[in-house]
Amino acid sequence: MARRYIADLKPGEQVEDQAFLIKQKDLRTTTQGSLYIHAVLADKTGQLPARIWQANESMFNALPDGGFVRLKGHAENYKGSLQFIATAIRPVASGDIDVADFLPSTEHDVSKMSARLRKILAEIKQPDVKGLIDEFLADEELMLRFERSPAAVALHHAYVGGLLEHTVGLLELVLKVIPLYPKLSLDLMLAGAFLHDFGKSLEISSETNIAYTDEGQLIGHIVQVTILIEKKADLIAQRIGSEFPREIRVALQHMVLSHHGRYEFGSPKLPALPEAVALHYLDNLDAKVNMFLS
Repeated sequence: MARRYIADLKPGEQVEDQAFLIKQKDLRTTTQGSLYIHAVLADKTGQLPARIWQANESMFNALPDGGFVRLKGHAENYKGSLQFIATAIRPVASGDIDVADFLPSTEHDVSKMSARLRKILAEIKQPDVKGLIDEFLADEELMLRFERSPAAVALHHAYVGGLLEHTVGLLELVLKVIPLYPKLSLDLMLAGAFLHDFGKSLEISSETNIAYTDEGQLIGHIVQVTILIEKKADLIAQRIGSEFPREIRVALQHMVLSHHGRYEFGSPKLPALPEAVALHYLDNLDAKVNMFLS
């Protein structure tokens, strides 16, 4: 049977031995006191709540949380929404399925976005700012993670390639808006736009599902990229035999640390440079528009 994606399922439709990603699972009790499993199934087209009746703890423990299962059952309407009733379910190894079927991905061409990213960043003229950004661009392993990473686990650009898409969108905004404010540094704005969410490539994993890494949960992308800027600046200093300009490093770190704009939104500092203020609002614009369009 050809694969049926969640977005295409209709009430009453039967599914035979098809793989889904389990994003969440809970063992619950019915009003009669029997156990059932409530799960959230997912593929690249969306999510769907599922129930497995007459369950037990061993069955629940056997199901992977954030892993893949094959199941049999049918879709049905429940209080106006679609849900899935599974009659048979078993874990399946990630090596036996095509992960691309389960992770939402950007609709844009990644290679073209990557080329556009590099073309825009090539417009940076200040040698030290350019040197720091080139240090990131030359790190092939890090850039591969950056180009694949989602920009979030939920909310905006929460799909494979979403971080690259969001970053290019923000860079395009910088090119259009910042020339209207000639007292702002276009070089700092381009560098800050590139780096502001770069830590998402370390904060979020998208190997089998989109989820936070341990480092992402415990440290977070804002601090992670602030540390990366320090490390890259130190590498440049070691290579050239003199200190990397402190004012440039601190300005870029500040733009990263303050780009969420408020303490309650996760920024350890509030914007205190005009470039940091501009970055916050342009970043928020691109994120919010994507959320509404999605």
